[in-house]
Amino acid sequence: MKNATFRQLRVFNEVARHLSFARAAELLHLTPPAVTMQIKELEGHVGLPLFDRRGRQVTLTTAGEYMLVYARKVLATLKDAEDAAARLQRLEVGTLTIGMVSTAQYFLPPLLAEFQREHEGIDIKLVVGNREQLVKMLHGNEVDIAIMGRPPTELATRAEPFAAHPHVFVAPTDHPLLKVGHPTVDSLRPYGFILRERGSGTRAAMEKFLERTRMEPRVVMEMSSNETIKQAVMAGMGISFLSLHTIGLELEHQLIAVLDVEGSPVVRGWNVVHTLSKLLSPAAESFRYFMLERAEGYLASKYGRFMRLTPAG
Repeated sequence: MKNATFRQLRVFNEVARHLSFARAAELLHLTPPAVTMQIKELEGHVGLPLFDRRGRQVTLTTAGEYMLVYARKVLATLKDAEDAAARLQRLEVGTLTIGMVSTAQYFLPPLLAEFQREHEGIDIKLVVGNREQLVKMLHGNEVDIAIMGRPPTELATRAEPFAAHPHVFVAPTDHPLLKVGHPTVDSLRPYGFILRERGSGTRAAMEKFLERTRMEPRVVMEMSSNETIKQAVMAGMGISFLSLHTIGLELEHQLIAVLDVEGSPVVRGWNVVHTLSKLLSPAAESFRYFMLERAEGYLASKYGRFMRLTPAG
């Protein structure tokens, strides 16, 4: 392994993350043959195959799973060294890796564009996952900062709230419960729910809310995509529970409706999170301050008018 290069480890990490040579090539701005060559050279240094390739299906071998742990430790240490050098120079340069839960994709990109205009020396890498996946990324030092709802209790982290995060029950625009002023939680019982997958913050927020009334939702579908859930709800396939920040466009065009269920909206918080063991680079510190100072105002201007469609408390 002593002749392995950081480039080979980076390529290996991306192929392992996506289990796709083509996707890794796209993200690393390389050609697929170049990615294949880097992996073959690394396998030569290791002396063992790192991937099983069967047609288009790619899986890690046992040796690959072991090597991935060490490759990520090496890359994380290198990133820490780069951050330390940047701090010593007090430069806002380099790559900032931001993890976000998928729900944040509805507001974070415009904020990132504004941040990047003000900090042109920083390259931003965005990684998306559900809450469970993001916790693993934080633990593995794969992201500098995470944008998420409920902060992890499994790790020693610094979590700073930057905005309110309301969740609401949604239905197709012709749903019978829309004729009821304030439907009770129990009135939802006969209807099928289309929900986010277990491990997502949205699912956890709903389950905690329903625990108080001991109402078990009748789950007819589980999906990992907010977009797919919205389409299914609009098609009349069931009701759901979603972040208000995911349905702004649909509410504006009256394509989906909010059920004014007693006790909703369920308001959680958006947090900017990093592990306490990680020394933030100047780039990461700048982004942290940016989110704490700007994000709340942006969300209020974009979604505040929709809060009037739901009860305030």
